Amino acid sequence: MPIRLSQLFLRTLREDPSDADVQGHRLLLRAGYIRRAAPGIYTWLPLGLMVKAKIEKIIREEMAAAGSQEVFFPALLPREPYEVTGRWSEYGDNLFRLQDRKKADYLLAPTHEEVFTLLVKDLYSSYKDLPLSLYQIQNKYRDEARPRAGLLRGREFVMKDAYSFDVNDEGLEVSYQAQRAAYERIFTRLGVEYVIVKADAGAMGGSKSEEFLSPSPIGEDTFVRSAGGYAANVEAVQSVAPAEIDFSASPAAEVHDSPNTPTIKTLVELANSKVKKHDGSSWSAADTLKNVVLAVTSAEGKTEIVIVGIPGDREVDQKRAEAFFGTDQVAQATDEDFAKYKVLVKGYIGPTKAGAQFLGAKAASGIKYLVDPRVVMGSSWVTGANENEKHIFGLVMGRDFSADGVADIAEVRAGDLAPDGSGELELARGIEIGHVFQLGRKYAEALDLKVLDENGKLVTVTMGSYGIGVTRLVAVLAEANNDDKGLIWPQSVSPADVHVVAAGKDDAVYEAAEKLAAEIESTGKTVLLDDRAKVSPGVKFSDAELIGIPTVVIVGKGLETGEVELWNRRTGERAAIKLDSVLSAVK
Repeated sequence: MPIRLSQLFLRTLREDPSDADVQGHRLLLRAGYIRRAAPGIYTWLPLGLMVKAKIEKIIREEMAAAGSQEVFFPALLPREPYEVTGRWSEYGDNLFRLQDRKKADYLLAPTHEEVFTLLVKDLYSSYKDLPLSLYQIQNKYRDEARPRAGLLRGREFVMKDAYSFDVNDEGLEVSYQAQRAAYERIFTRLGVEYVIVKADAGAMGGSKSEEFLSPSPIGEDTFVRSAGGYAANVEAVQSVAPAEIDFSASPAAEVHDSPNTPTIKTLVELANSKVKKHDGSSWSAADTLKNVVLAVTSAEGKTEIVIVGIPGDREVDQKRAEAFFGTDQVAQATDEDFAKYKVLVKGYIGPTKAGAQFLGAKAASGIKYLVDPRVVMGSSWVTGANENEKHIFGLVMGRDFSADGVADIAEVRAGDLAPDGSGELELARGIEIGHVFQLGRKYAEALDLKVLDENGKLVTVTMGSYGIGVTRLVAVLAEANNDDKGLIWPQSVSPADVHVVAAGKDDAVYEAAEKLAAEIESTGKTVLLDDRAKVSPGVKFSDAELIGIPTVVIVGKGLETGEVELWNRRTGERAAIKLDSVLSAVK
């Protein structure tokens, strides 16, 4: 039976909703696929569920082909497993926490590594049971501080998460590649453009991580790629350090008065007007060492002040900083923080004072001092002298100052070199649609998941984790497949294969549309039939444009001569064809 618009629970909107900030979100709301229930939370209407179901069907088929079996966990879970792995606190404010009537702690799961691990531990105990791959398609919950772009960044969303269990690392590599290949097949079948990029594992942990990103100007993730094939998100890019420099002939560092120069711009202007550079060239921001004071708060709530020296022509990248320090609570130090360290002169901070080591874990200040990878042995810098309105010129790394380590947290820019030597990097934006991790033994060790190996010895199982954002894919497809009139779904996820429109008042039009819909369905295709009486053809055509089924057949005036109109929404082409040619045309 066709899906009848006269009976379908649907109300399209002619105007853009005021709370929708991207095109795909606007059209999903206007075309009646979803409705907002609360910030970051959406109700799914029949058309939306049809699209989501088709995505899930493709995922299930490819998961089965990859040897993965489906299970289903509750979303409401006890605190204890997450406490054992440390993620009860690591997730911070992003975790929805609640208590039952007995005051026992629970959470709405943002992800399910812990309970998957415990399930396998409960049922399996031998290497003969492995390898094993399990997955589920289930709702997840994260208390996003700023939900945006509809389904792209919500508080409740549907994810396909899969987990592999192997006896050793070699087995994990095989499982990982099987899942990775399945993802490529899934996204290809869905018609989603994607790029695979090296990623930072973050709170998930593990030895290897890759993201599947769909390039989009509205994407929240910045990634880089080179002409030679390197691709990574910005958090995972390792900056290429220049070669060390012989500083044996470098002139001694000099302290100069630098009034009213608390910024890099003002410092460079003063340097070029008052201090001659030894090689005769002009000073630039790249010659300066900017010392950024950060307050880094761990998952346990402990805050440490860290100073990072980076070239003055770059800024700290917040995501790279969070990935490096392993916490999403990295912020610029406040006046209160500075008040605790009187030795720091705001705007004139440097790694030395009066020629002696000043910053660093072993220094009197007690502040950890890290530097950018570009601050190599022998490199010379203009930087603060830790005295008000004074800077040091020609301060040499390794001769005049040292550091407690390297922090690769500065922004990545177009033109930077790829770490694998494959050329210069270009920057692009993308939406994360999938993520694969080689978790290793982090969760198995924490939850004591072990099996007997072939020698009868207990060994810790090694795991992989593989996620796809199901509801996010609906948004990604809507964002990438539309025009100024409405949605245009790929055939693989369209709520129906053909949209038949009865455009007229005569009974003959409706009878012919009914008959045509039945004939099309007899070929195995699904039909959305606009059989609404007392609705004008103009409104029906507008709804057809909004709803976005790629193939539309209009039964109307041409019926008198045995013709209907075939409308290709993707190309915009509309052509009259004979009624008896419709079945072959819609194939």
